[in-house]
Amino acid sequence: MPERDVISWNTVINGLNQSGFQRKSLCLYKRMISQGIVENSSTFSSVLSICNNAGFYRQGFEMHSRVIIFGLNDNIYIASALVDLYMKAGLVDLSLKLFYDLPERNLAIWNVVLRGISDVGWSKELLSAYNDMKLANVEPNELSFCYLLHGCGSGRLLLQGRQLHCFVLKNGWLVMNVFIANGLIDFYSACGVLSDARELFVAIPPQDVISWNSVVSVYASHGLLHDALKVLEKLQSLGKRPSAQSFLGLLNVSSVRKHMLLGKQIHCCVLKLGLDCGNVLIQSALINMYGKCGHIEGSVSLFENAPESTLECCNSLMTSLLHHNVIKDVFELFYFMLDESIGFDDVSLSTALKALSQSASVSLNSCGLLHCCAIKSGFESDIVVLCSLIDTYSKSGHIKHSQQIFRQVLSPNDICFTAMINAYARIGKGSEALKMFESMIQEGLQPDEVTFLCVLIGCSHSGMVKEARTVFDSMDTVHGINPDRRHFSCMVDLLGRIGLVSEAEELINCAAIEGDCVMWSSLLRSCRTHRNERAGRRAAEKLMELRPDDPAVWFLVSNFYAEIGDFDASAQMREVAVARKMSREIGYSLIDKSRYHVYSP
Repeated sequence: MPERDVISWNTVINGLNQSGFQRKSLCLYKRMISQGIVENSSTFSSVLSICNNAGFYRQGFEMHSRVIIFGLNDNIYIASALVDLYMKAGLVDLSLKLFYDLPERNLAIWNVVLRGISDVGWSKELLSAYNDMKLANVEPNELSFCYLLHGCGSGRLLLQGRQLHCFVLKNGWLVMNVFIANGLIDFYSACGVLSDARELFVAIPPQDVISWNSVVSVYASHGLLHDALKVLEKLQSLGKRPSAQSFLGLLNVSSVRKHMLLGKQIHCCVLKLGLDCGNVLIQSALINMYGKCGHIEGSVSLFENAPESTLECCNSLMTSLLHHNVIKDVFELFYFMLDESIGFDDVSLSTALKALSQSASVSLNSCGLLHCCAIKSGFESDIVVLCSLIDTYSKSGHIKHSQQIFRQVLSPNDICFTAMINAYARIGKGSEALKMFESMIQEGLQPDEVTFLCVLIGCSHSGMVKEARTVFDSMDTVHGINPDRRHFSCMVDLLGRIGLVSEAEELINCAAIEGDCVMWSSLLRSCRTHRNERAGRRAAEKLMELRPDDPAVWFLVSNFYAEIGDFDASAQMREVAVARKMSREIGYSLIDKSRYHVYSP
């Protein structure tokens, strides 16, 4: 072509993007700039769309500066792409600022905002945006309600979702729009109202495969496997072919519940229907299922026999290998993805970081290498990757780097705060962990069970009894979270180690859940340390009831009796253990020599 104008460049850039060559289209855009071709509004909206869909957030941020230079930041199409960019990058507050600063906002950009807020799970902010939308006299459409229902389902906002349901009925969308009908089914199932989800399914005329998939997923996600399989059987009896989505929910349940038999049965159905061929989601779900069910060989076999090594399948195998603590193979697979130009995403990178944090060879250099990968690939703003970096740097002993990363997050969510609290707790900085927890509450974020556990561990490592009691009591009274075995075990350990053995025993006895072996073992060790014979004997008896065949329990009880001077009982315990041929596995130590790990008894 003798002369290339901006229109011809735009055409080729869009063509490469539509053919799946996003990186090449971005390189072509840079080449266009280097040749002095000035972009127009179509160029910016197209390339920003590429950055959004391919996850090239850093390049998108750079383009934003050029948009401002050219004075096109009020262009509704470019602004819509920018709002979407910052939403997908996790910078929700900045995205909303850009949105509300616009002089005009049409329905399309409102839907971009609703979708973005819904995807990050900010349910209250989603409803606030919906109210602003009505105040601006912008009438929502069916797509708007799909996002709103999804957000209400994520936040378990049953009352608000029912109000949206009324609006849907008023507009006649339930019968006309199958996507809204399926959205309502998903909403009620997310809120645990299965009866309403079932009634909606029956009321949809006629039910399509998507509706059947939704009901199968509803039953499967609530553990009602028998009902899910009955619906699947009914679907086939009506002559309708189940889609891959029908089986994904069942495979996910098989993974979570480690139900290998069900997983294999679903695998057979998938093979019979030919849904495994070329379906990346099914292949990755099968790899994940076998890995979570303890059959890592099955995961590897599926991966090796797949027609193509896709990013999704690689990620599933990486997480399966990490689940089985095969750290070396996780790194080898990550290097394979780089060598074969498969690439990686936030899941791959965070999995590699988790593997590194569990490795004996974790160091500042190794953390830095993966951190550089994150920056170079545009994932330095991804919340999941940032949280993994915070965790990995702290485990390498460089808490200052964790602090620096946390400060770089513009809008830290509950996961970021929990990661930082955990980092402080692990190195015994209970006061800092508690301050971070208080900051999280002040930001209006809701802590979950993991957050509370991290705070309690930090208090335990620092001997902060009073603070731990306050946090523990606030779980139920303030935040409506019932403490589980992990929280009780942490409190028992803390109280026992500082000598409050009677209080620790009382806590176990008064707990809503029955004390397990971990709690009573912790109490017995505390009784041994502080020579509390009475409480120790009760703990020993309880342990013998819970684990009569565990050699570790017998030897722990024997050592306790020896410590308090009851050598006859101690000897009797050891004699019984020997008579039953009980023995403990010999411990192994690990020595890290450069890249080699030496194990010796």
